[in-house]
Amino acid sequence: MPGAMTETRIYTHQEILPVIRGVALAILLSALDQTIVVPAVPKMAVDLQGQGHLAWIVAAYLLTGTAATPVFGKLSDIFGRRKLLQPAIIVFVLASMGCAIAQNLPQMIFMRAVQGIGGAGLITIAQTAIADVVPPRERGRYQIYMSGMWGIASIAGPIAGGALTDLLSWRAIFWINLPLGVLAYVSSGRALRVLPPHAPGPVKIDYLGAGLLMASITAWLVLCSSSGRDFAWTSPVAGGLAMGGAVLTGLVIWQERRAAMPMLPLHIFANKIVLGGLALSFTNSLCTFGGTFLLPLYFQYVRGTNAAASGAFTTPFLLAFVVMSYAGGHVARWLGRTKPTILVALSLCLAGLLLLASMGRTTNLGLCIFYMVLLGGGIGLVQPNITVAIQNAAERRDVGVATGSMLLFRAIGGAAGATLAGTMLLAQGFHAAFGACAVAALLALGIGAVMRDMSLRSVH
Repeated sequence: MPGAMTETRIYTHQEILPVIRGVALAILLSALDQTIVVPAVPKMAVDLQGQGHLAWIVAAYLLTGTAATPVFGKLSDIFGRRKLLQPAIIVFVLASMGCAIAQNLPQMIFMRAVQGIGGAGLITIAQTAIADVVPPRERGRYQIYMSGMWGIASIAGPIAGGALTDLLSWRAIFWINLPLGVLAYVSSGRALRVLPPHAPGPVKIDYLGAGLLMASITAWLVLCSSSGRDFAWTSPVAGGLAMGGAVLTGLVIWQERRAAMPMLPLHIFANKIVLGGLALSFTNSLCTFGGTFLLPLYFQYVRGTNAAASGAFTTPFLLAFVVMSYAGGHVARWLGRTKPTILVALSLCLAGLLLLASMGRTTNLGLCIFYMVLLGGGIGLVQPNITVAIQNAAERRDVGVATGSMLLFRAIGGAAGATLAGTMLLAQGFHAAFGACAVAALLALGIGAVMRDMSLRSVH
């Protein structure tokens, strides 16, 4: 079958580590550009004379990156990880250079959109490459390296972005991607040579399916991220986006049912573990992104700190995320199952959000940190195990598209979470906003509880 893998080969730890190091840098490169830009946005808006639409400097990257993730996942299943990862790095670096020399806001938004496409390839293929060389039971052990890259980007990105902008220029945050990109290109090229080759044969790309899929995702994401801010929920624009998203989603289902090699094979949703994992990824991202979005605002608006201090106060949240990501991989490997770890992690998220909903201006700072550690630890513990569960359950030929779908559901859940948290914050305040995120955590816990046991002992 075109795009199918050859027979499974067992890799040693010494063979796996270079692959992990090679793809980890690619993940860091993409994740960093989601956070490093934020402190520089105000100065970009002034220089590019686009204060009215500065949010699109960040949103353009996220929109195209999210829409492209399942496409990259499927194409890497067909052509191989290395053949897709290295072109994605080139696109990312060239787009970064375009951002660095942009002279107005439309140019910047366009180049950020292109950069997001390259970033989607980096994230999706790097995550999928782990499943090519690591046996199911060991995947939690190596997923911690990927989670670590996200943690580093979350902590170092805003700090580095602010420092480069103040000391040099906001353009430096894009120029720095040039040497990092070259290093990622060289290291991944060498590392991914050991990956199993994909069988040659006639390939028919589902271009129509890819186009419809990206268009439908974009419509839903714009609706989630912009309604209530750029236009009212009851406006004709919101109605048009909702109707357009529904029609495009219907067309995606129609096209993927008839395509010889569908871009998004619908049979992956027939797998109950994959379907449950995707639902978990959506709901968990919905509740945790809301918490991540709300914490810095709480310190600034309720406790009266400045932006730098709010970032320092949220550091325990991020450190707990990194530490529990590391611990969770080892615990799941020791147990041989991911379900118990996922349920414990979601319980921590729920407890953390409920306690955060009780915070006020006079809440003891030590208690605030404890509540944040609960939430950060839960987030760090759950998401890598969801990734492992989905990759273990998917057929080997569908690992890439299943991973891309997981990242897609995670991004849409994040956009929905930010919208939900923002709406509740404006209407009822921080107590209601954290409470709404807790409801999403409770829903995720329910989904995890009803799923049948997810074992790490399965093999493809």
